[in-house]
Formats: sequence, structure tokens, C-alpha cells
Amino acid sequence: MKVQEVILRAMSGQLRWYQAAEILGISDRQMRRWRRRYEEHGYDGLFDRRRRWPSPRRIPMEVAEEVLRLYREEYFDFNVRHFHEELAERQGVKVSYSWTKALLQGAGLVKKAKKRGRYRRRRERRPLPGMLLHLDGSPHHWFEDQGDDYQTLLAVLDDANSKCLAAELVGQEGTIEVLKIIKEVVERHGTFISLYTDRASHFVYTPKAGSAPDRSKKTQVERVLDELGIELIPANSPQARGRGERAWRTFQGRLVPELRRAGAKTYEEANRYLKEVFVPKFNRRFSLKTAEGETAFIPAIGADLGRLFALRHERKVGQDNVVHFENQALQLPKIKGVSTLAGRKVEVRRRLDGSLDILAGKRLVASLPQPDKAHSKQDHLAT
Repeated sequence: MKVQEVILRAMSGQLRWYQAAEILGISDRQMRRWRRRYEEHGYDGLFDRRRRWPSPRRIPMEVAEEVLRLYREEYFDFNVRHFHEELAERQGVKVSYSWTKALLQGAGLVKKAKKRGRYRRRRERRPLPGMLLHLDGSPHHWFEDQGDDYQTLLAVLDDANSKCLAAELVGQEGTIEVLKIIKEVVERHGTFISLYTDRASHFVYTPKAGSAPDRSKKTQVERVLDELGIELIPANSPQARGRGERAWRTFQGRLVPELRRAGAKTYEEANRYLKEVFVPKFNRRFSLKTAEGETAFIPAIGADLGRLFALRHERKVGQDNVVHFENQALQLPKIKGVSTLAGRKVEVRRRLDGSLDILAGKRLVASLPQPDKAHSKQDHLAT
């Protein structure tokens, strides 16, 4: 290590001053002289030894020690950019980002970034909001002191302006969770043109790992999007979703320490903080202005979103006008103008709240509350 790094680690409390002297191979007395010199002229060699006077831009030693103390004791899990913003907004410490980064890296409190990978060409953003949305989930230790348990953060970002349209912490990413967050976006903003996702099994069916998805076999999510007129675009690699991946690094670097400082330890508390505090602050800080002031979102006026956002299952009606679904026998009512539905195929849709809709083509045959699985088939026949 450089002498500067040893001094900074001693300042940050990672090393004792006598340990720093041993590492540098000097006496305790010499170390005390060096420490006084840093206190007099500031940290990081801001003293110009050729001209023999301190730099007018030098940072006082007490400011450097206070910044190191704050990061070590309160902001230890913040990234440098986030910590620098908190220094200015909450602590009133006005220092440059580059100075803060050099100080923390020199003290060993922050690792230096890895070298960048291969060259990739950036894809141009869509010109209007609502043209392309990114949806992804990130399994991570979002809560403090949760052992080996992972929680998943689902988020929808607009490609045009990087605005977060919806975010939710869930136990695990799946079809139901994905449909719920898409429904939230459609309710608040309207339908959109296309959705960019990874190739998880709830988005597209892939017959063999590593092969191309079979788009002829529709997943539940694809069926919902098709009915809404939204194109699903599965990415071929994480690098293809670079804009979304960079947003996830921002979420992981900022949300985890903010949940810790807010004392949010349950999904309910975390999601409340996420929606009321974090997402609005994220959008103020990172969302961009689009070149045009218009939008591609179309309000879903008059649409029954509860029926649209549902799991679809095809069943055949029995001779007694009963449909068997999930070990339940569901009696269909007589429909005006139709003698019987026996032998016909119907679609059973389970809404996200658990209730059922049964459709023959586009005609609603019956709407049933969530079946009680504790009851027998005879009980359902009777009702």
C-alpha cells in the first residue's frame, strides 16, 4: 500500500496508528510527525512540495475524518454516489464527488471498480413514454438480518425516460406477481406498445435450455398481453437489457441501506416506503426528459381489467352442464337463448383475487367467487 492509503486506513479506524507505523516500517515518533503533517496540510498530498505552500483547494483534516466516520458508522452500505448525495443533503458537508470517492477508496472502505468489459453499442431510447417498458425481477438480500433468504424486487421502467412506473417487493417472481405489477401499470398509465423482459418461463416457453423460445406455445403472461395488444420482446442476453441492468445496480446500491435506515423489516413496511418515498425520489433523481411531450400510453377506459388479468384454462362442459376445475365441480347456469352448453369448450379464468369467470367465446357464462377447496364436489353441485 501507498503511505497515503495506510494513513487513511488509520484515520478511518481500520488500523491503529501503531499498526500503521509497523506497516510503514517507521517509529511511533515518526508516525506522530507524519500525522501532524497530514493534519496541517490536509489529506492526500494536497501540499505542493515544489512550491512549498498548501493548495488553496485542500480539505481540512477534520472534514476528512468526519466523512470517514459517517461512512464507517452510518452509511457503510451506501455506494459512493448515494453517500455523496446524503453528505450534501442531510449532513451539510459540501465536498466534490471525486474527492469523496478517492478518500473512501484510499481508506479501504470502498472497493475500486473493475475494468470495463468488451465494447457494446448503446441502443437508442424510444422517443415517447409508453413505447417500450422494461420489466424484470432482482432476487437480493433487500432486508437486513434475513439470513440466507432472498427477496425479489419487481420493477417496471420506461425506456424513454428511465422513470420507474411500478415497483413491488415479493417473495418470489412468478406469473401472478408479474401480472399484478403489469395490471398496476395499465391501471395508472394505460396500455403500452411493447414489453421488454428476460426469457424466464413465465414470460416465454423455451423447450430446451439455451435454445430459442417457442412462441407458438403461449404462456399465461403472453395471453394477457396479446389480448391487450402489447408485444412481448424477450431479450437474448443480460447485456441486451443493459439499461435495465444499470437501474438494478442503482436499486441495490440505494434501496437496501435506505430500508435499513427506515427500519423497514416486513414486506408491508418495505413496499410502503418503496411507493411513498423511494420511487418518487428515484424518479426525481434519475428520470429524463423526452424530446417530445406526448405519450404512447392509451388509457384503458371501460375495460374489465380484472377479467383481462387472469389465468386462462380451457375446459369441456359435461353433459350435466358442469365444469371440472382444480378438483372442483362448477355448475353452470342456463343461458337465455342456448339450450345447453354440454360438450362445448369454455374458458375458465381465475382472476388475481381468486374469483372465477367462465366464458364461452367472448360471452360471459358465469362469475363465481373463489371456490372453497375444503368443500366437496357435491357441495359445489348443490350450490
